[in-house]
Amino acid sequence: MSIKREEFPMPEAKSVVFYRPMVFFREFMKLEAAAGIILLFCAILAMIVANSPLEGLYNGILYETIGQISVGALELKKPLILWINDGLMAVFFFLVALEIKREILQGMLSSRSQIILPVCAAIGGMAVPGLIYAFITKESEVALHGWAIPTATDIAFALGIFSLIGKRLPTSLKVFLLALAIIDDLGAITIIGLFYNHGLNVMQFYYAGGFLAILILLNVLQVNKGSWYIIFGLALWVCVLKSGVHATLAGVLVGFCIPLQTKNDRRSLLMQLEHDLHPTVAYIILPIFAFANAGVSLDGITFNTLLEPVTFGVIVGLFLGKQIGIFGATFLAVKTGLAKMPAKATWGHIWGVSMLAGIGFTMSLFITTLAFPEGAGYVPSAKLGILLGSLISALGGLLVLHLASRKSPVKEEDDAMLQHAKEGYQPYKGD
Repeated sequence: MSIKREEFPMPEAKSVVFYRPMVFFREFMKLEAAAGIILLFCAILAMIVANSPLEGLYNGILYETIGQISVGALELKKPLILWINDGLMAVFFFLVALEIKREILQGMLSSRSQIILPVCAAIGGMAVPGLIYAFITKESEVALHGWAIPTATDIAFALGIFSLIGKRLPTSLKVFLLALAIIDDLGAITIIGLFYNHGLNVMQFYYAGGFLAILILLNVLQVNKGSWYIIFGLALWVCVLKSGVHATLAGVLVGFCIPLQTKNDRRSLLMQLEHDLHPTVAYIILPIFAFANAGVSLDGITFNTLLEPVTFGVIVGLFLGKQIGIFGATFLAVKTGLAKMPAKATWGHIWGVSMLAGIGFTMSLFITTLAFPEGAGYVPSAKLGILLGSLISALGGLLVLHLASRKSPVKEEDDAMLQHAKEGYQPYKGD
């Protein structure tokens, strides 16, 4: 990225050593690809550490029990890896819920004409990978439980790869990818809630229902103080955690309870929280999650390992299943007249986006932690499949979109559509 001299006047000579790195850092953090690059770096670092003499220290720290909390009969005692996966990821899902709610009420998912094509594409993009994985792993009931792993899309990585080609692609295509990823997240949340919860504690579930009712009441009354939602949201998270339902769903429920509309034209609490949390989630929470979960030991890995049912099922599901499901569903929706093709987009563009959606990474890794019981031995195989399937999808999608952009270059963009796309991804800037 070039930086014009007049935009950043040179400081005094004595500070020039610190000037250029700070300018580079500020410009880097403005890039849409920044979050994806940081995630990739953390994943690579985790792989390096997990295959070095530091492997014992890495696993020892992650599985060290920390932060024991006891209040009467209530006790929370978990290893670091679960505080990350159950606690920090609840904040991630909270942000996802905020974004989904805003898009449904005011954004890209607020009208039938806007939502029908990405909904069809998302359904195809979840169904086909799941079916492919289930067919490949059908001989093992335990392995089959991971059918949802290749159904997910990592929006940060997908948008990061998309932005590498940038202005040469139609903005409508970015809107399509954003809407597709948002609906995909909603589908993943639903799958987790329905299929990956065990041993329900009915009493804690009732307590959670009571706190949820309070949060709904706060929403109905359009209470605009975030502290109330934090207090009852934390109480809901604890009850959901102890109930046997996965704790991250508490983040989703609290997010849906945050009001978008407020009294007396005051600033929207939902949009303010979305703005405030976006950098924290993108640049801190998700990188920590990636570093904690992407460390796969390659000791003993051979070509035959890639052909094992779980590994092969995840790779094929992400790379082939996603593009077949999304492209096929989009083709059917357009050809039957159910939906319209994104403006200025070609079938080559749609194929490239379908491949990018095969970058599962964050959500796929998260579902892996839920799908298999400890000691089953499938977790490393699934993680290896996720890393390879996501890598192949990223490279394939980048190549196809590059070729499509050269064949059908975009010379002029619709300013209104461009603004809509930016508002759909960029966080709220405040008053």
